[in-house]
Amino acid sequence: MLFACLSYSWLTLPDVRPLRTNPPDRTAFMALRAAEAARAGRQTTVTWHWVPYREISPNLRRAVLVAEDAAFWNHDGVDYDEVRNAIRAALETGRLPRGASTLTQQLAKNLYLSPSRNPYRKLIELMITRRLEAELGKTRIFELYLNVVEWGDDIWGAEAAARAYFGRSAGSLTASQAALMAGALINPRVYSPAHPNARLRARQRIILGRMGAGRASEPTSAARPTSPAEPTVAEDGNRPGPATGPGIRPAVPLIQLPPPPDP
Repeated sequence: MLFACLSYSWLTLPDVRPLRTNPPDRTAFMALRAAEAARAGRQTTVTWHWVPYREISPNLRRAVLVAEDAAFWNHDGVDYDEVRNAIRAALETGRLPRGASTLTQQLAKNLYLSPSRNPYRKLIELMITRRLEAELGKTRIFELYLNVVEWGDDIWGAEAAARAYFGRSAGSLTASQAALMAGALINPRVYSPAHPNARLRARQRIILGRMGAGRASEPTSAARPTSPAEPTVAEDGNRPGPATGPGIRPAVPLIQLPPPPDP
């Protein structure tokens, strides 16, 4: 039964190959936030501007790496050392700790899944992670992550966040601003880089220290992705072309997971 369920899950995973050259029209997290807003009776506006990798400040790229996944360029999508540390912490505390997710795992979750910490959902996340790593290059994975990650209420990706918080492009962020943005990723709906509290300032100092120490440097041989002529996503999230509903086109739906197998 377990093998059959896992086989079905693998066969029904999303096809990530279009992401080699095309950005998603929206992510599962965007759909989730829109649904939450609708249930609360709130209007929501997607603020999202896709930018190629080369137009994102090296300061921000470095800050995100040292804050979120220092071993990104060296692992295959799963940081097994961090997984072992997380398991050890879980055994000691009796609780499943946060963390241990690589940038690729976070991308898989943001694109296709939900924030649930259900173990079966985590398994699907790992399967999608392996598929992303097999089909996309590291630099493309990082480019996608930086462009779709949630950076505040209705703020998605580095360019929209840089404009919202600092009034400048993602390509012109200083090291100090980049460290604030990277530090806020721990909980982007609570921590604001524009109005940092004491904890975010502390994280900023740690990240700046790691950046200065040369941790998680970007390999000079990393191939830059070929960036297609991508349409700009407007403030309301629209792209040129027919839409299937208000705002944005649901080209990347939230995966409806089957129930986990009986133990």
